[in-house]
Amino acid sequence: MALAVVTGASSGIGRAAAVELAGRGIHVVLAGRSEPRTSLVVDVIEAAGGSAEFLPLDLASLNSAREAGQQLATTGRTVDILVNNAGIGGTRGVTEDGFEIHFGVNHLGHFMFTHHLSPALRSGSRVVQLSSDMHRRATGIDFEAVRRKSRSFYGIGEYAVSKLANALFAAELARRRPDLHTYAVHPGLVNTNIIPKIIKPLVRSSLTTPEQGADTVVWCATSEDVAGESGSYYARRRQVEPSRPALDENLAATLWSESEQWCGINLGDGPH
Repeated sequence: MALAVVTGASSGIGRAAAVELAGRGIHVVLAGRSEPRTSLVVDVIEAAGGSAEFLPLDLASLNSAREAGQQLATTGRTVDILVNNAGIGGTRGVTEDGFEIHFGVNHLGHFMFTHHLSPALRSGSRVVQLSSDMHRRATGIDFEAVRRKSRSFYGIGEYAVSKLANALFAAELARRRPDLHTYAVHPGLVNTNIIPKIIKPLVRSSLTTPEQGADTVVWCATSEDVAGESGSYYARRRQVEPSRPALDENLAATLWSESEQWCGINLGDGPH
């Protein structure tokens, strides 16, 4: 049985993706902070005849991300699909390790988790990284600013930077692990908790369901019809051109190097 890992699967796009993958006969590891909330999804999957389990993961803690990746990798099982879905938006603060909350959770926690899970990713495994067209609002990454609390209204600018980091991560992972198939995905404007309550009434008519948002995610994770090079950016089951900064290979390499240092990963250790 194939194995998929989905982060942030207790609700929203992650839940919808996990349920759909399980319905296709794939064993799904649901990685998240809350065992009670995630276990409800495990119960839904098992009640429908699927197979799933919970993995504790708090992406706001680099130590938790390290432990979760190592815990799963040391089981000796192969991870066929990794969906880095979990994310936050519309908030302010810092992570346990002192990083701006959007960057720390949306990018750096996933970077740490993926690195330590890497030994379980075989040749041909797929890594689907949730990004967003909000990345187009970011003109680059201020590597000093990501180490302090957000200063913009509702952290919108910082959220955009984190989504740019997600797209850059997918592209750089493809260059460093050419044996994998990696994809960055824009799921659309989805009715989830990431959209601030003050903004949601203004865009309600444009919102899609979590199931609709998960469609391209699951397609990239499973379909044989996915075209385009590994590391590409997708929306509505099509490869689309991301922003110019998202195509900047020097920025992607710098982000990777900085992320390694922040995560305490030694050069030469893992996928480079």
